[in-house]
Amino acid sequence: MLDTGTIRTIVGIIGNVISLGLFLSPIPTMVKIAKQKSVGNFKPDPYTATVLNCAMWVFYGLPIVHPDSTLVITINGAGFVIELVYVTIFLIYSNWTKRRKIVIALILEAIFIAVMVFVTLFFFQTTKDRSMIVGLVCVVFNIIMYAAPLTVMKMVIQTKSVKYLPLPLALANLCNGAIWAIYALLRFDPYVLIPNGLGTISGLVQLILYGVFYKTTNWDDNDEEYNKGGKSEVQLTDV
Repeated sequence: MLDTGTIRTIVGIIGNVISLGLFLSPIPTMVKIAKQKSVGNFKPDPYTATVLNCAMWVFYGLPIVHPDSTLVITINGAGFVIELVYVTIFLIYSNWTKRRKIVIALILEAIFIAVMVFVTLFFFQTTKDRSMIVGLVCVVFNIIMYAAPLTVMKMVIQTKSVKYLPLPLALANLCNGAIWAIYALLRFDPYVLIPNGLGTISGLVQLILYGVFYKTTNWDDNDEEYNKGGKSEVQLTDV
């Protein structure tokens, strides 16, 4: 019979695979940008935010902060590299004004991470305390990132249409949240559990909304107005 540690590793590997799929989901958008040689109305904000989120989770998973979190490091390390590629594409195909905003955002993120690393390692001497301070910051970041799906869910309720609620993405977010919540429960980690528990609830709500409003959806509506802000390219990965 498998012990808890082995089961946790298997669950974490499955979580890595699902999360990697979510990280790779914006590839069609990047291909479109490259072909058009312009970012158009697509926003870099989700990608720059995810760079910071991944960097913080990598720091959280380090042995000097939270031991036995290798699988948290692997997926967020991969996510960090992937998101940097996306941000680089935005830098290449953006005008100077947008490019400057992206560079400023990345500089501020680098400063924030440097400050967090210094404060955590200099003022907190145990992994328990370090896990707490970094984990709380990661939880706050993840909760803030839930503003995007909430906006989409609000639109679904107001329009009684699920046209802009992609079912595959909702299912992937549900599975991602659930698998990482299980991972956190197997060796109790509240800082991984909280955001992924919320992610699971968010995914369930999205599926319920999809079922409720599927029949009232007018699939022939013009989607130009919605896509003007690039809102269909929302990305959310908890761990």
